[in-house]
Amino acid sequence: MSETNAPKTVAILTAGGLAPCLSSAVGYLIELYTQRMPSTRIICYRSGYKGLLLGDFIEVSPTIRAECGTLHAHGGSPIGNSRVKLTNVKDCVKRGLVKEGENPQKVAADQLVKDGVEVLHTIGGDDTSLAAAALSAFLATNGYNLTVIGLPKTIDNDVVPVKQSLGAATAADHGAAFFANVVAESTANPRMFIVHEVMGRDCGWLTAATARDYTTKIESNPVLPELFVDTQRLGVHAVYLPEMAIDLEAEGRRLKAVMDEVDCVNIFISEGAGVRDVVKELETQGIEVPRDAFGHYKLDAVNVGKYFAEQFATRIGAEKTLVQKSGYFARSAAANAEDRALIRLCCDEAVSAAVRREPGLIGHDEERGGALRPIEFERIKGGKSFDLNTPWFIELLAKFGQPKMPNAEHSGHGH
Repeated sequence: MSETNAPKTVAILTAGGLAPCLSSAVGYLIELYTQRMPSTRIICYRSGYKGLLLGDFIEVSPTIRAECGTLHAHGGSPIGNSRVKLTNVKDCVKRGLVKEGENPQKVAADQLVKDGVEVLHTIGGDDTSLAAAALSAFLATNGYNLTVIGLPKTIDNDVVPVKQSLGAATAADHGAAFFANVVAESTANPRMFIVHEVMGRDCGWLTAATARDYTTKIESNPVLPELFVDTQRLGVHAVYLPEMAIDLEAEGRRLKAVMDEVDCVNIFISEGAGVRDVVKELETQGIEVPRDAFGHYKLDAVNVGKYFAEQFATRIGAEKTLVQKSGYFARSAAANAEDRALIRLCCDEAVSAAVRREPGLIGHDEERGGALRPIEFERIKGGKSFDLNTPWFIELLAKFGQPKMPNAEHSGHGH
């Protein structure tokens, strides 16, 4: 049954890095529009804001509508992503997305008008949401009758004031599965040191949740302590997050005692943990750390996992050190059942908001009693910190004897 005030044309784009929600979110939006407003035309811009600037889109056909449930079985984005910041004019010109002297926001707005779009659905993380907020403000200020409605995609779970970002739960689940295989390498060499680097620039939620899910997984498996199949050997021995001030000497002593006792050490570390210290050290060596279009340090150039592996290896007497990164494995997964339920709920609210022409980022609003609603774009911030006093995290640290560490100087907004 069609709804009154249904938009004639809606557009969808996904942007930023991948997360295990993009395919399902696109699938649910197509499904819900087809069910509730079958006459509404749907287009999908290829490769995020890049496609919008270039007017490059996919028309959602009857076949896509009928088969959109297929998308729930897949990871990645079925319509492509890119990292484009509309307010970074220089970068947009350099990449050939706009001409010299053009305003990318106006180019995007005019393209939406040209394509007949009344509602634009953006699916992305904090940078994408902030770009959507800026575009929404530009549209309102300049008299464009268009509505931008975002969906929060970030495996870091670091968008203020969204309680739970789409894809984060799946990423933690798959990161745990990843390490469940990697940890067996501890049996391949005496005094083995394994560093599991997990995605998370400013927020340690994903690293903490991955360690939690992994610990739950190994605790539910049968063991044989008389051999090497032992929860202490297979377990997590340390978790380091961007929110923590890490005492290398004290932790080195603690982890050496673990190594002496169980013949291996396994640590989980966020890719953004201690990044300022690493950057400072690199810059003293004359190495300039590159930044992306959004001004962030490129974390693959910082390589936190390698840095901490080198810092600890000698201190704990490791014979062999292995650094493994689960990020691309985890973020490219198809959404699990828990995430699909949340994604569908948010997509349903996004479609309802489209009928009302109510802009905002759809999510459970922590500052409004946890209500699911379009959160005003001006209230959206990135870099939400993980609360080190979260009860399940304190319980997790206690399991392997890691002392509670003081908060680090943190650039996130906190929450």
